[in-house]
Amino acid sequence: MEAAASARPHPGLVRLVRRRLAASLVAAQRRAVGTITHVATDSRAVALTFDDGPDPRTTPRVLQLLEDFGVRATFFMVGDSAARAPALVREVAAAGHAIGNHSWSHPPFPAISGRERRRQLRDCATALAPYGLRLFRPPYGEQSLASRLDALALGYRVVTWSVDPRDYKERDGVVLAAKLLGEIRPGSIVLLHDGIFEDQDRHLHFEPRQAPIHEPREEMLTALRQVLSQLTPVFQFVTLPELLRLGRPVRAKWWYDSREART
Repeated sequence: MEAAASARPHPGLVRLVRRRLAASLVAAQRRAVGTITHVATDSRAVALTFDDGPDPRTTPRVLQLLEDFGVRATFFMVGDSAARAPALVREVAAAGHAIGNHSWSHPPFPAISGRERRRQLRDCATALAPYGLRLFRPPYGEQSLASRLDALALGYRVVTWSVDPRDYKERDGVVLAAKLLGEIRPGSIVLLHDGIFEDQDRHLHFEPRQAPIHEPREEMLTALRQVLSQLTPVFQFVTLPELLRLGRPVRAKWWYDSREART
């Protein structure tokens, strides 16, 4: 009896093994389906990203600002807009910026079928060819496990952000710049908009907005110039692929569906 008792593992050791196994499983899950939010890096590097373009009114002005300061960025483009402005897509690529997939028509992915999600990704990829990378940002940042798996099945890395100053709402460029300056850190992925693409069918799935969305591209441009003028001496602004090579991509469980958030 004593020999049998002594052969049993110590309870503390069992708990330790279970904790480590659980941690390993969580880490494996994040590597498989986790969404990239930022990069853990020793480099003072930051990725500026611009959603909802290309917009012929704003994107060229963004490109000029980026050129003025000698920095590179990533543009998550809507396929419908890209198909209407192919020369602008080529201009973005020729300037050395990265281009990612932001769906064909910007619907909330948790609200549509898997077949429609895959069509959205494929049609956008066609519009961006040959410049589009296998990087995807969900419209509105909304994602379910099913939509994440659809993107994974098509070979996309899903990238969201760690800094969101809500430039689509903020009406004061100085305030917007202050938000950015206060939140940008090494490895940050910054969300900005060079256009505002509103899905025409969104009202079928979501309650009406309390107020109309503001399109403060002038405020965004003012803030962008101020941020670049202050931070380019101390930060390197790079494309997302470059940032991902400079450190360890940090992945998070990013399941968000605004319909569920209201229940």
